[in-house]
Amino acid sequence: MSKYTDSAKELLEHIGGNDNIAAVTHCSTRMRFVLNDPSKADVQKIEGMKLVKGTFTQAGQFQVIIGNEVASFYNDFTKIAGVDGTTKEDAKVAAKQNMNWLQRVMAHLADIFTPLIPALVVGGLILGFRNVIGDIKLLEGGTKTIVEVSQFWAGVHSFLWLIGEAVFHFLPVGITWSVAKKMGASQILGIVLGITLVSPQLLNAYAVAGAKDIPVWDFGFAKVQMIGYQAQVIPAILAGLVLAFLETRLRKVVPNSISMIVVPFLALVPTVLIAHTILGPIGWTIGSWISNVVYSSLTSAFGWLFAAIFGFAYAPLVITGLHHMTNAIDLQLMSELGGTNLWPMIALSNIAQGSAVLAMIYVNRKNEEEKQVSIPAAISCYLGVTEPAMFGINLKYGFPFLAAMIGSAIAAIVSVGSDVMANSIGVGGLPGILSIQPKHMLMFAICMAIAIVIPFVLTLIFAKVGLKKVPFKK
Repeated sequence: MSKYTDSAKELLEHIGGNDNIAAVTHCSTRMRFVLNDPSKADVQKIEGMKLVKGTFTQAGQFQVIIGNEVASFYNDFTKIAGVDGTTKEDAKVAAKQNMNWLQRVMAHLADIFTPLIPALVVGGLILGFRNVIGDIKLLEGGTKTIVEVSQFWAGVHSFLWLIGEAVFHFLPVGITWSVAKKMGASQILGIVLGITLVSPQLLNAYAVAGAKDIPVWDFGFAKVQMIGYQAQVIPAILAGLVLAFLETRLRKVVPNSISMIVVPFLALVPTVLIAHTILGPIGWTIGSWISNVVYSSLTSAFGWLFAAIFGFAYAPLVITGLHHMTNAIDLQLMSELGGTNLWPMIALSNIAQGSAVLAMIYVNRKNEEEKQVSIPAAISCYLGVTEPAMFGINLKYGFPFLAAMIGSAIAAIVSVGSDVMANSIGVGGLPGILSIQPKHMLMFAICMAIAIVIPFVLTLIFAKVGLKKVPFKK
């Protein structure tokens, strides 16, 4: 008998039996269930199991935190439950039965941006490093930058822009590829479509505002402006969706014998034309409107209130999955304004959640079993990944989550009130300071200190006064 046999039987019973399991898979630390009837799962009993570190529901999946031994536990569980394991993608499809329309939209948005995160993180780190060596006057009494006094670092600074430009200016290529992949279209066609949006043949998006003459394609009866959509998010998403729609529909009606020739042509060519005549201008207008509304809200007389609400509510948004929409807004702000004042608040929220966990490590310093979850969770949180901390510790007790939200709100108010701007996104937590524009780094460091100290102190106070668990879970 395996060491996990009894625990697997117990979890199966509390989950509602094998008849209640529509799909089950696992990730690095969690069992991920799609349940036919989520109400049959006895959350209290499941969380009372010695092996279980916590539970939460996200994107239609009931997730049980097991820890690093989840793979071995998963194998025993599927044998005992008599169910076949599924892939993460199949589980996501099955989970849609438990989602409302808004959750489905956010799930699709997450599926589009999640594959891009590694590139965004690399790009953010590179732009941050270029900030340090190229924009901050660190040498000769604060009068010169490292780049100005060293040819080697000047070369590094120039070379790294090759990667930074590829990540952010040519982002539409990644987006159209990801949309094509998500919607079941040909990924190479998605890549080609993205390239047509950022081709060097087109007038660069950053040069449009100051251009006296915009080149055009002249068809005799009509002229189409040759404008690029570098760093534009919404035009790329819309174009990718049209390509996927046309290709998948054409596959159903075009005979297989000529499908390889006809479908790519009839899907790609019209999509490129529609993208440059309709979708591009519309998407650019929508994106500009969104970025202007967000920026105006944050820089208005009531910017402090917007910041307080966003800083306080961002962590709960992560629970629902709605936080994925901020990626598109951040990228749009970067494209329109050359920076984003939204991302600094997200990084501060990461730090605040980690600080609350740090306080709980102190409160439960004699609990060796919990340290196995809390210490890695705190480290992960300070590096920008909050889920282990939030779901494994802060939501488990409730009051640390509240303390982190309060600390995040206060830090966000100071950040927005000081006009802190980030050059890029992708780097969260403590390393997030690398993405901040050099002139704002000192003030952001102060905001980071606020996000560390206030949640830590509040968590200790709440624990001292015996604040009961706050019901943040769905």
